[in-house]
Amino acid sequence: MPKLCPSIIIICAALVSAACGGGGSSASSTAPVIMPEPSPPEPTTFALTGTISVSNSQSVDADTNDPAHSATANDTPAQAQSIPSPTTLGGYVNQPGSGATGRSFDDGDSDDFFRVNLLAGQQINLLIADPQLADLELLLWNTQGTEILDFAAGGGAQETLIAPATGEYLLNVFASAGGSNYILAIGGASAAVNTISSRQAIIPWQAVVKYGGAIDAQLTGLQDELATSYALTQRTAGLGRGRLLAMAQHQLCADNSHHPAQPGQAKLAHMPAGPLHESWETLLTVKAIARHHGVAYAEPNYRVQAQFEPDDEAYPLQWHYPLIALPQAWDTSMGDANVIIAVIDTGVLSNHPDLVGQLVQGYDFVRDISSAQDGDGIDPDPEDPGIALGSGSQNFHGTHVSGTVAARGDNILGVAGAAYGARVMPLRALGAGGGGTSYDVEQAVRFAAGLANDSGTRPAQAADIINLSLGGGPFSAVSQQLYDEVHAAGIVVVAAAGNEASTAPFYPASYNNVIGVSAVDAQRRLANYSNTGPNVDVAAPGGDNTVDLNGDGYPDGVLSTGASITDGSFSFAYSFQSGTSMAAPHVSGVLALMLSVNPALQAADIHLLLENGALSDDLGPSGRDDAFGYGLINAQQALLAALAATGSAPTANPRLIASSRTLNFGSSATTLELTLRNGGNGPLELLELVSSEPWLRVNPVTVDANDLGLYQVTIDRDDLPDGLYAARLSAQSSVNDIIINVIATVGDPASIADVGVIYVLLYDLVTNEPVDQFVSSGSNGEYRFSFSNQPPGQYEIIAGSDADNDLLICDAGEACGAWLSLDQPRQIELNSDQTDLDFPVEYLVTLPGISSNATATPVARPYRRLPD
Repeated sequence: MPKLCPSIIIICAALVSAACGGGGSSASSTAPVIMPEPSPPEPTTFALTGTISVSNSQSVDADTNDPAHSATANDTPAQAQSIPSPTTLGGYVNQPGSGATGRSFDDGDSDDFFRVNLLAGQQINLLIADPQLADLELLLWNTQGTEILDFAAGGGAQETLIAPATGEYLLNVFASAGGSNYILAIGGASAAVNTISSRQAIIPWQAVVKYGGAIDAQLTGLQDELATSYALTQRTAGLGRGRLLAMAQHQLCADNSHHPAQPGQAKLAHMPAGPLHESWETLLTVKAIARHHGVAYAEPNYRVQAQFEPDDEAYPLQWHYPLIALPQAWDTSMGDANVIIAVIDTGVLSNHPDLVGQLVQGYDFVRDISSAQDGDGIDPDPEDPGIALGSGSQNFHGTHVSGTVAARGDNILGVAGAAYGARVMPLRALGAGGGGTSYDVEQAVRFAAGLANDSGTRPAQAADIINLSLGGGPFSAVSQQLYDEVHAAGIVVVAAAGNEASTAPFYPASYNNVIGVSAVDAQRRLANYSNTGPNVDVAAPGGDNTVDLNGDGYPDGVLSTGASITDGSFSFAYSFQSGTSMAAPHVSGVLALMLSVNPALQAADIHLLLENGALSDDLGPSGRDDAFGYGLINAQQALLAALAATGSAPTANPRLIASSRTLNFGSSATTLELTLRNGGNGPLELLELVSSEPWLRVNPVTVDANDLGLYQVTIDRDDLPDGLYAARLSAQSSVNDIIINVIATVGDPASIADVGVIYVLLYDLVTNEPVDQFVSSGSNGEYRFSFSNQPPGQYEIIAGSDADNDLLICDAGEACGAWLSLDQPRQIELNSDQTDLDFPVEYLVTLPGISSNATATPVARPYRRLPD
């Protein structure tokens, strides 16, 4: 109760005294008026409401470990859960007593079965969230559930199968040990021409075994024990290294009391005698040996073969490069090591195998020690200490941006950068939570440009391009002056337009002499989160993690370098992220290619070429517009413009290319767009564009005299029976022919969007703790939430699933989202009711990389949900 002022207290006391009869004796006396004590004001509180959306390219295992998720068993072939194709599915399996406590902890949930239609050559990828704690296998069954046709069980973080023919199948995710979340990504045809499955690669009845420590020098007892249990004989010997051992054949089928039954042994009954049966039995025996005391590791002996695939194994998933004609530009230049792009961001994981050798010396300008999280203020080390950025996942934002600019190409590993011959100058200006100050950013810009700065040092060579995938704050005359000075020095500054779906100015992208970049999706449409406005100069791929329009089974985010942290184990990896932060480095990479072929270009020259339409494909209304600026960046066209500025005549190399290799209509889309264009230099004419099926039609929308341009592709499901359909568009030109694959689903009830139960956290930014939680089960792809009676303050809204029920949302293999977006969580200054706080959630998909030997110790900051 609020205290009254002293004068009020005295008056009330006098009035109360008179009312009690003291002093007055006349009946006609006027009775004193008693004034009530003032009531304290009610505390002011506010409400927050919104809707979380899920696309129908995402689905969920019907029996995860989360007790709040209403479970439907899918444990046997007869209970197989119908799912769409393509899809990205999140799930959980565990052996009894393994994993976190929850619905399936005691009895186990070792098998998940899914019924799905697949096309010949379609790829199925199993991504295991916790490979250190669990061993998951992927099996392909016939539709009756009587026979296993193939399996993938390599024991790592990813397993892959290829559909042998078009038809219906059962997919089986099996936990042979432990418990783990997983992602099942069912996508387009395999990009690996000569891939052999893990079961084909296993040499039956052989194992490579290494014994641990002192046991390796004293093997007699252990050898006898293993020989008795598994009938092993040693083929080769070698102290301290793996030994090749042979095992007796078909021992799991024999009555061997010394050899206990193995998880997965019952599946042998569904495998016909022959190579498949032998490979599975060998695998189970090897895994049993690996669990034996005294064994450091055991694995099958694999066949190997020469690979005739593109060097960068995940390059086929980088749909965003063909969208801007990068492969054609690479025919001219992959970038020059003398061209330097400064990436001012959260720092970098310098030991990532796709970034080693791609970096020049950078600097850390995060001044505040608590934000820096590396023990000091500004210093010469721009290493990212691994703080979770805005969401519960480890985004490693600066590493992702750096990879899009210049990840190593042609190294048979991971991804390629847009200008993988150029070099990145990593400059750390963003600290904990991905936040920073304009002052720190400006010091980093000054360093990159070779200007005086707080470090007291300057780089050996100033950057040619500065990438700013960051923003916030109002206009600053000081900042404008700095960017004018950098521009006058000939250095190009590229900045993300922002992810607020707003037309308001967003800085630094809105400053003069800064190239502001908006984002498009895989269809070259403006991304729904992208800012627009008069300061947008150009568009580039930013992606959309909520859909899979190209049907590869993965979200349509931008794939680049990153890392993952699971249960304290840190591994380099590759992640899909979306946002204008991802669009900006595409532009920076293209500009680096231009400078590689024409180092004389200055910032003013590039701005002029952009304004003349020489670097982009015009989108939207003719000429510059507020959504796409001067259009979508075109790498091939930009390189031709750079060469033309030197007076060199580019070699004629016309080539017909398409904006997408595959169009995925799913179960609901009826119209998608396709752009056909000349990806080279010289005359080219489209002669014919033909559909292979009558239900698939294609019509021109905006084409030139050579019939190149935008086409509308439409499907008609009216007369098609339920099922999965494939078709082709054949495009014949005067130079070359190309094929565009089309996938569509008809009448698939399993395509209803669902990612399980979503926990929506209201996160207090002052205490760094969730203060309230809303649990939403969702309906038809929409999850509504509301918070009431919340005091004023600074908040973020984070949402995610908890399939493994470890009370942490946004783990690997779980759905996650934030308002306004994962790339740019928006702080809510709560001083009034907030409505329409709408945002999507999406599965966090990380492709495995190589375990870290880095000296940095990344710190995980997962979001702990409130107990039920």
